[in-house]
Amino acid sequence: MYCWDRHDRLSVIGGLSLATGRNRLGLYFGVQGRNVTAEEFESFLRDVQRHLRRPLIVVLDRRSVHRKTARCLEAGRRFRFEWLPAYAPALNPVEHVWNHTKYADLANYVPGDVLELECAVDGSLQETRQAPEWLRSFFHAAKLEL
Repeated sequence: MYCWDRHDRLSVIGGLSLATGRNRLGLYFGVQGRNVTAEEFESFLRDVQRHLRRPLIVVLDRRSVHRKTARCLEAGRRFRFEWLPAYAPALNPVEHVWNHTKYADLANYVPGDVLELECAVDGSLQETRQAPEWLRSFFHAAKLEL
């Protein structure tokens, strides 16, 4: 019986957007086979900002990658950073996205290898992206009014 390397990993970078006035929600994400670096996070934010074509207010937890990226981007006018309280994942709607993916869509899922897992995670997040009621529920779970 084959057992894939349990030290393989996936990192998922993601964000939810809310277009004020139009109340449009969006989910942006990327899946990769290593830990996300500050440079990759910065590139992700720049890609989202280019797609939305407007300045962003970015709400972050206090991970070191987030703090480093905020220092690099703070001088510009395209980004404004707001910080969640320390140790408060329930206030972060993106944490609810991850919980939905891990504990609802992929609960009891046993992939054959890390590539199969990556496909399943990508599929779950693609489906979530297409479900505005789910995106709205992640903000409500974080006790954020839309």
